[in-house]
Amino acid sequence: MATATATRPAPRKDDAPKKATRTFRPRTLVITACAWLLAAIFLAPYLEMIVTALRPKDELRDRTYLPQDLEWANFIDVWKESELGQNLQVTLLVAGGATLLVLLVSLPAAYYTARMRYRGRKVFLLLVLVTQMFQPTALLVGLYREFHQLDMLNSVWTLILTNAAFNLAFAVWILTAYISSIPAELEEAAMVDGTSRFGAMIKVTLPLALPGVVTAVIFTFITSWNEFVMGLTLTTEPDKQPLTVGINNFIGNYTVQWNYLFAASVVAIVPVIVLFAIIERHVVSGLTAGSVK
Repeated sequence: MATATATRPAPRKDDAPKKATRTFRPRTLVITACAWLLAAIFLAPYLEMIVTALRPKDELRDRTYLPQDLEWANFIDVWKESELGQNLQVTLLVAGGATLLVLLVSLPAAYYTARMRYRGRKVFLLLVLVTQMFQPTALLVGLYREFHQLDMLNSVWTLILTNAAFNLAFAVWILTAYISSIPAELEEAAMVDGTSRFGAMIKVTLPLALPGVVTAVIFTFITSWNEFVMGLTLTTEPDKQPLTVGINNFIGNYTVQWNYLFAASVVAIVPVIVLFAIIERHVVSGLTAGSVK
C-alpha cells in the first residue's frame, strides 16, 4: 500500500522573524535630552569641586578647567594638618545617634497615633506639623543659654539631642501616614493567634512599614549630617565640632584655602552618597506613603 508523503514548502525569506526596530518619537528625544541637560547642570558643581580639590596651589587662579597636574596630596594634607578626622567622627556619632533616638521615639508615637482614636489626636498632629515651621535659628539663643547652664557645651550629646528634637516631628508625621495605610486587620489576626499587641507591631507592622522607616532614617541622617548653625554655636573646641563647622575653618579672614576646602567637602559628601545609594529604592515608596488607601 503506497503512502503519500506530505512535502512541506520551503520557507521563504519573507517568513524569517523580523528584528524589532526601536523607534524614538520626537517627544521622547526631547524629554531625554532635557533629562540629560538637568543631570549635567546638577552634577557640574560637584565636578568642579572634585577638580578644584585636585588642583595644585599654584594653579588655583588658572582659568583652565582641568589642572595640568593632579595634586592627590591635597587629601592627605587636609587629613593630617587639620581636625578633619575628628570632625568626621563627631559627625558620624551625631548623625547616627540622632537618627537612632528619633526612631526610638517616633515609632511608638506614630503607631499609637495611627491606631488609636484618642481625644486630641488631630490637635496633636497639628502641633507636630506646626513645630516644623520653627527655624532652629529662632531658638538658638535659648538653647545656648540652657545648655550653658547645664554645662553641656562642646558635647556630642548636646548635638545629638538638638538634631533629634528638630527631626522628630517629620519622622512622626511620615510614619503616622505610613502605618495608617497598613490594614489593622493584619495585627488583629496575629493577636487572635496569641501574639501581644507589641509583638504584632514588631512582627507584622514594622516589616510592612520598612519603606517609611527608611525614609525617616535617610532624611534624619542627612539633615543631621548637614547641620551647621547648631554645631557652630554649641561647640567651640575644634576637635568637638562637626564636619560642617570644621570645613568652614578653611575660610579665613583674608584668604581661603580653596584646594583644602574642596578636598574636605569631597570627603564630607562621600558617606551620604553611599548611604543614599544603598537605600534609595525605599525612599520613593516611603514618600508616597498614605497617599492612596
